[in-house]
Amino acid sequence: MESQFFAYCQMEGTETVRAGEVARAFGITPVQERELLYRLARDGWIIRLRRGLYLVPPKLPPGGTWMPGEALVLARLMEDRGGRYQLCGPNAFHFWGLEDQVPNRVYAYNNRISGERKIGVIRFTFIKLADERLGAVVERETAAGIPLVVGSKARTLMDAVYDWKRFGGLPRAYIWIRGELARDPGLARDLAEVCLRYGNQATARRIGFLLQTSGVSPRILRPLRESLRSSISLVTLMPGRPRRGPIDRDWGVIINDDCQTVSPRKQSEI
Repeated sequence: MESQFFAYCQMEGTETVRAGEVARAFGITPVQERELLYRLARDGWIIRLRRGLYLVPPKLPPGGTWMPGEALVLARLMEDRGGRYQLCGPNAFHFWGLEDQVPNRVYAYNNRISGERKIGVIRFTFIKLADERLGAVVERETAAGIPLVVGSKARTLMDAVYDWKRFGGLPRAYIWIRGELARDPGLARDLAEVCLRYGNQATARRIGFLLQTSGVSPRILRPLRESLRSSISLVTLMPGRPRRGPIDRDWGVIINDDCQTVSPRKQSEI
């Protein structure tokens, strides 16, 4: 039956199989189909994307175990759900060379799924966002010819500040931003734009302050500054730490940072 299954998939040229399809093609009962698909997935010959949907290799995997990459899994899963995704967090940090460590799970912003899943041997953390919060991405084609969607460098840096609690992005994000600006001053405009479009008020205040103290042109910062709502409440540069330190009134930031994010000269000016 297993051989017939793969022969059928190759003949049909299909990459995914849905529950009910095999039963109709082979003239078997739903129970027999379920047992067949369960055995194939259990033994690693096919991958269960979700209940009732399976990913099939183009040919029998050597050694009997198939390990598709995350790009293929994400592409087919999002196609099935009619959604979009973009790698974020530790995966995007590694992709852009901000971190050397290879993540042991895949983090993906998307507009369909939320929660943790294990698909095949890959562990995923799906973070569901509203449609308008997806964007600012680049696509890279894998060796297998599958597009992999990743947040742009500016979006990745912004997310490290915006989603600091989930990704443990602070204070590393501030250090990354200063380093990347030193290498590519043009990144400042991209960072201000993605912050304006995809960030929130706290992120705009923190990143705006950091860009200003990095010497970025006021012309670039003007739209970000104008987006700020007047408020008597202040945000801390390092959330979760005591609210003590110099205050930047322009951006509404308490500089409670002890990691050299702001130079001593800049702090004294404030």
